[in-house]
Amino acid sequence: MEVILVENYSELSERAARIIEEQIYKSDRSILGLATGSTPLGLYEKLIEGYKRRGVSYKHIHSINLDEYLGLDKNHPGSFHTFMYENLFKDIDIPMEHIQIPDSLPSSVKEECKRYDQVIDSLGPIDLQILGIGSNGHIGFNEPGSDPNSTTHVVELAQSTRKDNAHFFGSLEEVPTHAVTMGIQSILKSRRILVLASGKRKAESVQRLLSENISENFPASHLWTHDDVTLIVDQDAYKLVSQKGSEEVAR
Repeated sequence: MEVILVENYSELSERAARIIEEQIYKSDRSILGLATGSTPLGLYEKLIEGYKRRGVSYKHIHSINLDEYLGLDKNHPGSFHTFMYENLFKDIDIPMEHIQIPDSLPSSVKEECKRYDQVIDSLGPIDLQILGIGSNGHIGFNEPGSDPNSTTHVVELAQSTRKDNAHFFGSLEEVPTHAVTMGIQSILKSRRILVLASGKRKAESVQRLLSENISENFPASHLWTHDDVTLIVDQDAYKLVSQKGSEEVAR
């Protein structure tokens, strides 16, 4: 795992955008795996800037999102369909038919999971997968205890995850309890994985990830089994790792 340490969130977003744009320059028909949540918001702002100011085109790009809440209409303000449209898709030239996000109201959840796996396999492998890391180590919505061999599946969201996402809703009670998510194995099929971690709230997760201890109780640890993972982390999120290093030097 390559670790890129940056000063702050702005620099993290800039570095991540540069990596994505390099992938697009390498192949303008790339498959991008996209994430939601607070962490990639700055990245998406930079990508929009690149499209508007430097002419980076997404006309031939396909995107595959990690996950979606179950039980929300896709036009609900809290849905990931809405999140992606409002924060990225409406401001770049990606064709709407090139966008893949799980159905939030499927007639059959089992069939939707099967369909999404088929989408990933037919379009993929994903060239570059963007990930955040949850405070409990989740990637996508793969919570602690998730099967490392899992493909797309339904997950009951941990209370900590729902609390982390409550600011996108009016209250914790409004946050859905279940979601459809790409599984750990689905994520690991990607050619390259880019993990973003920012802020003091992610410091414990980053410290645990960089311990290299692989455990089902910390889903992000399975990234160590992939041979091309880059972590971009800012100083606040790296703080506990830095402190530990200083203590070891002091000894």
